[in-house]
Amino acid sequence: MTWLRKPWVGPLAFVVVAFVAFSLPPYLTGDRVQARVQSDWGPHYPLLVVHVVCGAVAILTCVVQIWPWFRGRFPAWHRRIGRVYVWGGVLPSGLAGLVVGWMTPFGPVAAVSNVMLALLWLLFTSLAWRAARRRQFRDHRKWMIRSFVLTVSIITNRIWGVLAFLFLAGSVPEEELPNTIAGISTWTGWVVPLLVSQWWLERRPAQRPAAVEQRETVPV
Repeated sequence: MTWLRKPWVGPLAFVVVAFVAFSLPPYLTGDRVQARVQSDWGPHYPLLVVHVVCGAVAILTCVVQIWPWFRGRFPAWHRRIGRVYVWGGVLPSGLAGLVVGWMTPFGPVAAVSNVMLALLWLLFTSLAWRAARRRQFRDHRKWMIRSFVLTVSIITNRIWGVLAFLFLAGSVPEEELPNTIAGISTWTGWVVPLLVSQWWLERRPAQRPAAVEQRETVPV
């Protein structure tokens, strides 16, 4: 079965679905108290809900979008889901994330990281969209890989946060610990995967057979 030739798809889908199932429900209740990030700024909560809900749409759809078997077998659905990823996921979540990220209660280091992440997320996704519209499929794939990396960086952010807590707990004053952990995890959560993805893109052959291009990537 050809879809089994990409063994990373199953584990990735499981992690993403599990993460969304754990993270999303508190933001569907309309109860501000259940939000995992609290702020006294009035518009923070509704923007946070938009960011989280649309971010869930983005992270779920992007797993399907990068699945080579699905792209080649169902090109029309690849286009449709691509539109959902851009217009129902990244765009609203990224725009809300710009504001929510800047208003973070975890200090200026985390705020700058959040804003840069949102800007690059919007930029990479728009460049991927434009490349697909122009049928520049190699460029589309590269920009979508970068967009995907930033989409799932929310998961790696949590991993770095746990590691930072394990290393810093007891050595950093308790009142400074949340901001310190947030500052470390927000930067490493997206910078490290983005650097790894760029290294991976640069080490791959520059040219691929035209038939492979046509099978794996279609205009959105």
